[in-house]
Amino acid sequence: MSELRFVRMGFGADRVDYQEAWDEQRRVHAARFADEVPDTVLLLEHPPVYTAGRRTEDSERPLDGTPVIDVDRGGKITWHGPGQLVGYPIQKLPRPVDVVAHVRRLEEALIRTCAEFGLETTRVEGRSGVWVLGDPVEQRPALGGLSLDFDPRLTDEEFDPRLNGPDYAPSNAGQRREDRKIAAIGIRVAKGVTMHGFALNVNPDNKWFDRIIPCGIRDAGVASLANELGRDVTIEAVLPVAERHLRDVLENAELRPRVIEKAPAA
Repeated sequence: MSELRFVRMGFGADRVDYQEAWDEQRRVHAARFADEVPDTVLLLEHPPVYTAGRRTEDSERPLDGTPVIDVDRGGKITWHGPGQLVGYPIQKLPRPVDVVAHVRRLEEALIRTCAEFGLETTRVEGRSGVWVLGDPVEQRPALGGLSLDFDPRLTDEEFDPRLNGPDYAPSNAGQRREDRKIAAIGIRVAKGVTMHGFALNVNPDNKWFDRIIPCGIRDAGVASLANELGRDVTIEAVLPVAERHLRDVLENAELRPRVIEKAPAA
């Protein structure tokens, strides 16, 4: 892969409005398709905003009617805002595009970033993104005074944590010692070029996630570097580390087209 170009669009007081960043993504996407620019990663911080991918269900949106921007990426609903490092890698991939391999590379770069700050993270089978694993179920504290055998999430597919108080809030998953997502990933590939990307929780107010069903997952929560490490961690500190690992993983990747298995002859 050719050398990556990193563009720091704005952080802190210069946070970038979601619509402005989306417009810039589309502009760079068109330029990358035409080979007018190299592979590019846009890095930024957003003001508070909820965005919903194509698979988002109405029941996962804010109950209070908070506005949500519907976007053309995969995945479901999530939140972006202060304290979260957002990255939009815009890369040309060989066709047929291997979307899963692209997601795995982003996860790997973020896993390495968290490790450099002293936090062990991992993947969870069947769930994209980067996770902090919780304790085994039998070792977790009881919820609301009930034993885990009576945890309603185990039997009720429509269980809504937003209606059941802080015991089930996504932002409190660490206190419950449950699996919790520290980085979300949602992408789109158009004309062989990627869009959208990742959001790494550095030091946000995770209570923003309590208004929604983050990524449509009802039995896990969200995490941040600062909360997990128990100390202050800033975007400014994480930014160069994330850039370095993204560059190392993405530039050194051996890109291959997705393998298409032929059906056996009848």
